[in-house]
Amino acid sequence: EMLESSNIINFNGLANSSSYHTFLLDEERSRLYVGAKDHIFSFNLVNIKEYQKIVWPVSHSRRDECKWAGKDILRECANFIKVLKAYNSTHLYACGTGAFHPVCTYIEVG
Repeated sequence: EMLESSNIINFNGLANSSSYHTFLLDEERSRLYVGAKDHIFSFNLVNIKEYQKIVWPVSHSRRDECKWAGKDILRECANFIKVLKAYNSTHLYACGTGAFHPVCTYIEVG
């Protein structure tokens, strides 16, 4: 029924990926933040077609270490964003798996 209504917008942000794990709704800024494989997306809630993207991959050395440990380089050796949390009025706190070496950072939001 929703598909027939033409009110659905498909998002094709990451080709061949369904790794959208973490969501944070920021009503104050009218944004939806989505954590994915090597990316964080920021969608405008007023016009959901408008979005920004932060690319946050693992380093080549971490990816190589993951591969040498016997992990699948395409499916496991990436930075899967698992935590998105409003930190204060200007920053988000974000954490990713970092190819089995967890990493966190603060992201300034406008």
